[in-house]
Amino acid sequence: MIENFIKNYEYYKNVNLKKYNTYRLECYADYLIFPKDINELVELLDYLRQNRINYIILGGGSNVILAKPCFDVVVKLDKLNNITINDNIVVAEAGVSLIKLANECMKNNLNGLAFAGGIPGMVGASTSMNAGAYNEDMSMVVKEVKVIDPDLKIITLNKEELEYAYRDSFLKRNKDYVCIETTFEMKYKDKDEIKGVMNDRKNRRVVSQPLDKPSAGSVFRNPPGMSAGKLIEDAGLKGYIHGGAMISDKHANFIINNGTATYEDIIMLIDYIKERIKIIYDIDLILEQEIIR
Repeated sequence: MIENFIKNYEYYKNVNLKKYNTYRLECYADYLIFPKDINELVELLDYLRQNRINYIILGGGSNVILAKPCFDVVVKLDKLNNITINDNIVVAEAGVSLIKLANECMKNNLNGLAFAGGIPGMVGASTSMNAGAYNEDMSMVVKEVKVIDPDLKIITLNKEELEYAYRDSFLKRNKDYVCIETTFEMKYKDKDEIKGVMNDRKNRRVVSQPLDKPSAGSVFRNPPGMSAGKLIEDAGLKGYIHGGAMISDKHANFIINNGTATYEDIIMLIDYIKERIKIIYDIDLILEQEIIR
């Protein structure tokens, strides 16, 4: 029984995951487990795989849609939260908040993550999905990544092996590799200049994005040379509602939870947007958010 194995872990039973996903969707985990370090994580993954227990690894809960009423096991890496800075090389474990890391780099006059100052994700998930904003992304500063491979060995992947592309990477396409640590190579810049850029982008977010409502960030990737939000807005879909979910009337590439949204409501809106954009513009929008079932 799983409880015998995890008795020395920090874990909780029958947990509402509402506060662990930024859409604030109601769904549950039979077991929510927080490994204290990489060794515990490897042992846990070994146990779960050998016993064929379904599990997901959840980062900051942004950019995802938890599309299931209940998950067997949810693993959170929050305790893997060490940051090491040596000159312009920054090493951060998977559970480090991206916002915290961006601020630590800024305080140390290290530039490269100013774009991430408002992204509510964690280093592991952000590295894997190549998170980004304002024409910058993780691939621009990632040097190498330490992962647990399918054989539960800890290996290091260099930048070329990560196969980075727009909101995509080898790790995003291969879920049996688990990011546990990312090494960044930064550039020196005066911290006041970096802070100025971060504040400017924060202000732009406040003006242009529906930060007062639960959402999971941009829903779709931008097609080459185009804005997904502009396409959706020009199609007349701003403010469209289904159930408790709505296409934001502030930024059309955001879906917000008005308080009672279910994952079915959000997925229905996603499908409707894709259908309308295909009919009107003959463009196939690609989902940026990840549907987790």
